[in-house]
Amino acid sequence: MLARAKHIFSGGGLMARVLRSTSWILMGYGASQALRLASNLILTRLLFPEAFGLMALITVVVVGLSLFSDVGISPSIAQSKRGDDPDFLNTAWTIQVMRGFILWLVASVLAYPLAAFYDQPDLAVYLPIAALSLLVAGFNPTRIETAHRHLLMGRLTALDLLSQVLEIALLIGLALWLNSVMALVIGGVIGVTLKLLLTWRFLPGDANRFRWEWAAARELVTFGKWIFLSTICYFFASQGDRAVLGKFLSMETLGIYNIGYFLASFPLLLGLSVTARVMIPVYREGAAPARISRMRYGLSTGVIGLLTLAALLGPWVVDLLYDDRYYASGAILVLVALALIPQAVGMTYDQAALAAGDSRRFFVYSAARSALQVALLLLGVTQAGLIGGIIGLGVAMALAHLVLIWLARAHRVWDPAHDLIFMVAGSAATAVAIRLHWPRIMELMAATPAG
Repeated sequence: MLARAKHIFSGGGLMARVLRSTSWILMGYGASQALRLASNLILTRLLFPEAFGLMALITVVVVGLSLFSDVGISPSIAQSKRGDDPDFLNTAWTIQVMRGFILWLVASVLAYPLAAFYDQPDLAVYLPIAALSLLVAGFNPTRIETAHRHLLMGRLTALDLLSQVLEIALLIGLALWLNSVMALVIGGVIGVTLKLLLTWRFLPGDANRFRWEWAAARELVTFGKWIFLSTICYFFASQGDRAVLGKFLSMETLGIYNIGYFLASFPLLLGLSVTARVMIPVYREGAAPARISRMRYGLSTGVIGLLTLAALLGPWVVDLLYDDRYYASGAILVLVALALIPQAVGMTYDQAALAAGDSRRFFVYSAARSALQVALLLLGVTQAGLIGGIIGLGVAMALAHLVLIWLARAHRVWDPAHDLIFMVAGSAATAVAIRLHWPRIMELMAATPAG
């Protein structure tokens, strides 16, 4: 048995590469989140909840600008027949560098208006500094995407973890020295710079250089136009909660929410990380349906199992790890983990569209999900406060799954039995977790009413 397992993992076939890459992603992501948690526990004791609330707003803007300008370079390289052509890669890198400079300029221009909108004057100072990370990231080598394309994740994972360890050490030092949000802002820029230096130096392959080939640019833009629209939608889906809640909650409450969301979203983000890196090559290279089904059931069992565990144990975990200032994060963790289960059920479907070059249907699904999330989150928070907003998030996830079924059926990857099994399991987990933590949830409702 051991010999067979070794043979499967060491082969050069698709499934061997999938297994190796999935193992690296799981180990890398698990280690990365463990490091993030450790740094979070230290920083929450060195800084104050308002600092994390303000940093959440800064992150919303920086991530938003990045997503609002994403022309799909990563999925283009992953699915294109020219994904290993130096002219294609260098043209993609040139576009990426130009985009980084433009994003930093836009962030600097928007800093003051956004500070006025959120009534947070410090945003005007911090945002242009934080946005330097966008400029630096523009120089990341396309060797990163080449490693993803060929499912060669080992060295890339090691470099990511090394850059994160160095970043955390610097963050803690800056927090001790500055004792302000500026420590988080500067630390983020340093972390991106460290990743750039390490990947340029230690990832194998030719160095990128400035190049412009019109054929490559046209292919990137043609495929990327729907990705561009999809990533705008992804911004509202992934950051819209903080963008909306930042207008309704105090910075202290937003910081507490951010801690709860960070802990609750770990399992889903792990699953999405695996599917985004593995499923496009799997679909593109025509893996057997039975193998895809086994992968789908395995991913869903792991991710939804972890979300359920987070919902059941969340308040006790928060009480163990954090001080009394973050007490409300426990109930938030429970509700967010449950709200994310419907998205976890369908997380393997959308990559089939990208693998087939069908970025239009991918956009339709992304647009529907983001529109539902923002609309129902806004409705919920205005009618029932923070809890109403989180419930709106969960309802939006469930409704968006109907659109995802349409996409999956178009590419013949929908598995109705799978969806039914895990939706029922998710509903049962929701009932048990809410009953178990009902008093804590009621305390959160009283503390964060509609306003």
